Amino acid sequence: MKNYVKLLDWIGISSATLCLIHCLLFPLLTFIPIGLTHNHFVDFVFASIGLFVVIKIVRTNTQNYVKLILIASITLIFFSIIYSLLTDFHTNILYFGGVGMVLGHILNFKFHKHN
Repeated sequence: MKNYVKLLDWIGISSATLCLIHCLLFPLLTFIPIGLTHNHFVDFVFASIGLFVVIKIVRTNTQNYVKLILIASITLIFFSIIYSLLTDFHTNILYFGGVGMVLGHILNFKFHKHN
């Protein structure tokens, strides 16, 4: 079971890091006139991967503060994506959610690494 949770954490860390890089770098790419537009489908793919991993980790016996960090982070991410879809305005809440996801997965990985 411990290896399964480690695998989930690696998937979560990788996905959250890629999502955060995407969210930070994409606005910079829009300044280059190559015709890129923001696609919310990419945001939902990253968020869905994160939600899947968070649900699996919350069902394990990980510490409650890690569960709280992960649940709060994925909620912030989904709220930001939905808000962005409805208003076409991007909020900085997404960045806090992304950092929280990376932090939560790293804490969970370290917790299972020492047990």
